[in-house]
Amino acid sequence: MPARSHPIPAHLWTLPGGLTVAFERRSGPGFAFDLRVPVGSAHDPAGQEGASGVLEEWLFKGAAGLDARALQDAFDDLGVRRGGGVGPEATRFSVSGLLADLRAALTLTARVLNSPDLPEDELPILTDLARQDLEGLLDSPADLLATLARQTAFPTPPGAPLSGYGHPASGTPQGLEALTPASLRSHLERYGQAGSVLGLVADLDPEQARDLTASALGGLRPGVHEPIPAVLRTRARAHTTDPDAEQTHLSLTMPGVPPGHPDWMAWQVALTALSGGSASRLFHAVREERGLAYAVSANPVILGGQGFLGAYAGSTPARAPETLQVILAELERLPQGLTPAEFGRARAGLDASVVFGAESMRARAHALTRDAAVFGRIRSVPELRESLSKLTLDDVNAFLARYHPAPDATTVTIGPDTHGPDTHGPGEPPPGANSADPSAHPQPSDHPSETLHA
Repeated sequence: MPARSHPIPAHLWTLPGGLTVAFERRSGPGFAFDLRVPVGSAHDPAGQEGASGVLEEWLFKGAAGLDARALQDAFDDLGVRRGGGVGPEATRFSVSGLLADLRAALTLTARVLNSPDLPEDELPILTDLARQDLEGLLDSPADLLATLARQTAFPTPPGAPLSGYGHPASGTPQGLEALTPASLRSHLERYGQAGSVLGLVADLDPEQARDLTASALGGLRPGVHEPIPAVLRTRARAHTTDPDAEQTHLSLTMPGVPPGHPDWMAWQVALTALSGGSASRLFHAVREERGLAYAVSANPVILGGQGFLGAYAGSTPARAPETLQVILAELERLPQGLTPAEFGRARAGLDASVVFGAESMRARAHALTRDAAVFGRIRSVPELRESLSKLTLDDVNAFLARYHPAPDATTVTIGPDTHGPDTHGPGEPPPGANSADPSAHPQPSDHPSETLHA
């Protein structure tokens, strides 16, 4: 099947204005593109948290002489499927449809970015909707945990002009209150070609794709590319008390492997063995063997160009301390290496995810964008499969012998107890523990950081 073999290599080029295009030809009547603009919630000006999230909604309230309804109708008339949203590091605009409508879809998306009407009477409605998102936090402690984990693990330096990773796209109540039409129009100047990446999958000659993308997107404003460093605060502990909670939620953030590092693939295989399904170590030790948690997982997280390991568990308050202990114990035995059976299952699982993850044109367009933005190059499906096939158990275990994430884990918890799960002895509060009313942190999580397998 062509979608599985991918015999045609991807192409990568940069427009004169700075926008990078990652293109892969695929036969068929459709297209998919994913435009990643490197402005996310971390780029919100300090004191104006929520700027990127509100602005992304405001862009679609009319553009190039079309009001909100006419703009929506223009997309609908093309029969395209749209997606995207605001994450910590970028805003995405994703569109897929029939190839005959590709030029129109690209042009319409460019108009939204370059010529939005930004009607001021819509802004109070959008900020009210963002406040409603924040109010929904109390119904989702897992979302609150994700935000508090970033606040604790990646604190914003004092005096920084940009707000950093400690809030979601919906912002904060104070930040939303500070937003003005003028401040958001100023923020829009960041959205342009600099640092942006377009992933495109379509049945076009490369020269056709070059001409099309240059014609449709070459007029975007220059924009600003300002990556936000992600510096992990290690060994921190924080707890938020929610007296009405029935569960305790736990989050651990630890050092990982950055994209492009020689150990990247070995790390992916190791994490799949740790938390890649019902045969994984965490599932077996935490759920099957002890029944400690209804959910447990560990995933690679990419933030600020760096790799981190994030782990999560949801347990009962009484069993949360043991849950945390078991997770840490599994992390601490990673340097002992994988067994041949674990290695075989993990490698096979990753190989399958690489193949089937490329079946969808939309997924492949997203992967092209991700690779160009995060790895600086396009990793083809055959290349990924070959890298996996060449990886040996000795390679993975040699990496794991040097990898000790558990001692540097930053732990954040939410639950009904006054103190979080204690692994330091009865009656002794964990270092850095604190309690707080969850309503003091009305910040539900936004799109997750880029999590990558293979």
